[in-house]
Amino acid sequence: MSATLESLYNTDFHSWIQQHILLLKAGRVNEIDNMHLIEELEDMGKSDTRELKSRLTTLIAHLLKWQFQPE
Repeated sequence: MSATLESLYNTDFHSWIQQHILLLKAGRVNEIDNMHLIEELEDMGKSDTRELKSRLTTLIAHLLKWQFQPE
């Protein structure tokens, strides 16, 4: 990994992502910022799980209101 990618991660996240897309498409996986990429993927998974729990909680609350609230 180049120092440029690590610097880019800290200063311009969008460009860091775009650079990694290009590296992956070109098959240049040995140049990827593995540490930060793994961290971002783990965070993405946690975020998706939190979002799912939040939406299910809202859905259950609405279903309970619908069932038990008077007309």
